[in-house]
Amino acid sequence: MIENESAENYLETILILSRELPVVRSVDIANELGFKKPSVSIAMKHLREKNHITVTDAGFIYLTDTGKRIAELIYERHQFLSGWLMKLGVPEDTAVEDACRIEHILSKESYDAIKTFVAQHM
Repeated sequence: MIENESAENYLETILILSRELPVVRSVDIANELGFKKPSVSIAMKHLREKNHITVTDAGFIYLTDTGKRIAELIYERHQFLSGWLMKLGVPEDTAVEDACRIEHILSKESYDAIKTFVAQHM
């Protein structure tokens, strides 16, 4: 993954929005996450510097191959973990919120072990 949870959340949000909208702009990300536009602009600058996104002159945001790979990994973790928690009886809102936190701190080894265990037992 990358060095911080915030960057991963931004990349995941860009991925999700890109599947719902014709183009993704900073204002779309700000609205989705409930952040102010200047905060999103600073984050986009950092993601651009790390080559995780590109931004056109018109302000359209696109994931690079690296950014998309990270976003898809985070999104897949989120989907799996929230689904698993709901199967365990956790209410959806709580499961989604907890999955969002867990997806960033869980090592690849632990995540893979959980996924294997769930596949064998559910």
